[in-house]
Parts: sequence; C-alpha cells; structure tokens
Amino acid sequence: MKRGGDLAITVLTGIVAIPLGLVIALLIRCTMGGPVLFRQTRTGLLGKEFEILKFRTMRDKRFPEEPDAPRITRLGDLLRRTSLDELPQLWNVARGEMGVIGPRPTLPEQVVHYSHRQRGRLDVRPGLTGWAQVQGRNSITWPERIELDLWYVRNRSFGLDLRILLLTVKVLLNPAGITAAGGVNPGFPAPTEPADTAAASSAPAASATTAATAATAAPEPAPAVIGLPRQATGPRPVPPLRARPSRPAPVGAAVEEAS
Repeated sequence: MKRGGDLAITVLTGIVAIPLGLVIALLIRCTMGGPVLFRQTRTGLLGKEFEILKFRTMRDKRFPEEPDAPRITRLGDLLRRTSLDELPQLWNVARGEMGVIGPRPTLPEQVVHYSHRQRGRLDVRPGLTGWAQVQGRNSITWPERIELDLWYVRNRSFGLDLRILLLTVKVLLNPAGITAAGGVNPGFPAPTEPADTAAASSAPAASATTAATAATAAPEPAPAVIGLPRQATGPRPVPPLRARPSRPAPVGAAVEEAS
C-alpha cells in the first residue's frame, strides 16, 4: 500500500520534475561544468547501502583544505534553500531505495555508531521528507532527530504521512533549518544507548571521536594500595649468629615455611 502510494506520487511529481530538472541541469552545466549530479553512499532499509542522487551545489575545491561553505555557488544556494537539489531522489524512490516519507538516509560512518535501539531507524525506507524534517531539519541536534525518527517508526500511519506532506509544503514555502548555526550540523552522538524519553536524548552529545579522545586523555585511576607482608618490602636485617650448643632436633618437629 505505502509502496504504491510512493510510486503514484513519484509519477505525478515527475510530470513537473522532469522538465524542471532538465532546466536545472543545464544551468549547473553552464555555471559549474560537469558533473551535474552529486552522488553519495547512504544507508537505507535494514542497513542496505545505496547511492543517493542530488543536484550539484558546490564548485570544485581550489585547494585541498578549502571548506565547503565558500564553495556553494549562488545557484547552489538557491537550490538548497528551495530543496530543489533533492529532486533527483525521485529516481531513488522509483528504484525502491527510498520512500516519499521516512527518516532521511544517513552516512554509513554515522550508522556504525547507532546503538541497538537507534538501529530501529532503519526499519523503514528512508524518505524524501520525514517527521524530523518538518520539526526543524538540521537546526536540531542528532539525538533529537533520531528520537523524532524513532517516534515516527513506532507511530507511522496514513494520517501521519498525510500530515507530514502538508507540513513539508509549509516548510518549503518558508525555508528554515537547512543548516545549523555556523553551517555545521551538531555532532553525531557517541555510541551509547539513549534514554527512552526524547527529553533525555535532546541534550547534545559528544561525537564518537571526541569521546574516544577524552577517554584516552583521562587520567587512569591510582592503583589501590595493597598491604604486603614486611618480607615483601625488602630484606630484614639479619641478627648476628650466636654460638649455641648443638642439640638433636626432637622427633616429629614441624618444618617452618618461609612466608
């Protein structure tokens, strides 16, 4: 049922999307050259990886360390603000790699840090839009986004999908939350099991790299002081021997063990 709805929406949207996509492709080709499409590996349903498609929004790097923000062209900025850069993902929907509604597909290097509970996010096809997207997109932290996606997976229904579609139209008409403050999305949380409530998981978490660095830099606890016999701390002074009259040892005497 849901798959049939995805295909129906894709066909209807494609009537407008295909001519518009050709115009966008021509503009990208004229302003940035090739390639027109940006391809990236993402993780989809049940952890299966696929290649997501987007319109290219950044020019090539002038030097290896050049950050992403200055590379976004004027056309690319317009495509991002209007979410038209996501238009080629209709092909991902047609191929069955994505749906119209669902959690946004994330990078494999992020998915490897999912806890067992967080992997519930992969129980449905990723979507063009989703509950987290209409609640703040990239302006909210990763823990919040994951909790919103998990809530959607547990409560998904036709009525909820319809509500998300209507809210998506509102978001597209009034774009917000495309990127976080400073152009950098909040770091991905360390691989720990979050609390069952969204409130507990809404606090920003340190990234896995930061957590590993902090764990390495943390001082090790001082070893516990263990009481040892005096013989273990060093040799005892040996008293001078005194001459004693030799006498035979009593029969059955026990031999003393060194401690």
